Amino acid sequence: MVSTDPHVLPVSTTATATTTQPPIVTAVVESQPPAVRAFVNGVTETVRGSLSRSRPWSELLDRSAFTKPESLADAATRFRKNSSYFRVNYVCIVALILGFSLLAHPFSLVLLLCLAASWLFLYLFRPSDRPLVLFGRSFSEYETLGALILSTIAVIFFTSVGSVLISALMIGIATVGVHGAFRAPDDLFLDEQDPAAAGFLSFIGVPTTSSVAPSAAPSPV
Repeated sequence: MVSTDPHVLPVSTTATATTTQPPIVTAVVESQPPAVRAFVNGVTETVRGSLSRSRPWSELLDRSAFTKPESLADAATRFRKNSSYFRVNYVCIVALILGFSLLAHPFSLVLLLCLAASWLFLYLFRPSDRPLVLFGRSFSEYETLGALILSTIAVIFFTSVGSVLISALMIGIATVGVHGAFRAPDDLFLDEQDPAAAGFLSFIGVPTTSSVAPSAAPSPV
């Protein structure tokens, strides 16, 4: 006779291991771009965006537009108008003069590059939770910053780097000043913006008041 046992036979349910904790994937961390690459990419994008707002160099070097200013006030007015229009071009001229001056003085260039590398790798790109260890000694954050500041002062004021930078900046500013004073601004580009209201970062693309004036008409009551 068949035995009808009401008891249900236990089913062997081997519970799967619930150890579904996410493992520490170091490859993801390693695949992240380093701080140096992020910094270089940011600088590159900034330079490209600024250069895209530069004026045509043929317009900057138009010989027919150079005339002698009538007075110092006229020269100052010309420089103010030209500097607000050729702002990016003037910055490029000063940067090129500075670069050629450093290339003409390799020792100053090497010192400046070493100083910049020290700031980048010993302070800016170094993890803040780990102290700097050099020659078996640990340096705190304030000690590292103080040493970098003292090194910068020593390199700039006690070597030829400071004189090269100052002379190059003076030559660049003088070149820009002479161009801005002797180039007669014409009405073709002066109508594009108000030179008196243009700020130092006016080439970023802030909308002018002339573009929003029609939409700001008061509604009749």
